[in-house]
Amino acid sequence: MEFLKKAYFFFLDFMQTVLLAASVFLVIYIFLFRPFQVSGESMFSTFKNKEYILTNLVAMRFEEPKRGDVIVFHSPTDKEKDFIKRVIGTPGDSVAVHEGSVYVNGIKLNESVYLDKEIKTYGGAFLRDGADPVLVPDGSYIVMGDNRPYSSDSREWGLLRKDEIIGKSFFVYWPITTARLISNPFDK
Repeated sequence: MEFLKKAYFFFLDFMQTVLLAASVFLVIYIFLFRPFQVSGESMFSTFKNKEYILTNLVAMRFEEPKRGDVIVFHSPTDKEKDFIKRVIGTPGDSVAVHEGSVYVNGIKLNESVYLDKEIKTYGGAFLRDGADPVLVPDGSYIVMGDNRPYSSDSREWGLLRKDEIIGKSFFVYWPITTARLISNPFDK
């Protein structure tokens, strides 16, 4: 009888621990941080295919995305998919693509920190090469992948609305050998 009593209390303690851990995990997952897997080559060489990143879900509620931030958002063309891209244009900016380079407010954007020197940025259906600059309205952003030839981004489908943004990515955690913080190259 004593054994059954001990087993019962052990089981209750175990279940309380499991429920507490699950509750903490759910609060973190729903309100604070969420893992995402990089799928594809659109952000190469910054991120490799199948890397896992942590995204801060709270940051975008208290601050606006800045040029250079890496964000995760719902795809404007397929709400079932999530994309990861870099913010290029913020509200009030004029953005143009000309002869393989990006210009923000008339100045060539220095992307050498995160773009390979051979990568050229060419226009698409929305942001055409050599066309007049696009003025980014309030509540919208222009985003691009770091591997421009293989990225579906604002050049094709246009402006990203703030309400489509899930969060700001801040840490690569898997594979463990490539774990690192994700920094904004323009904050230096």
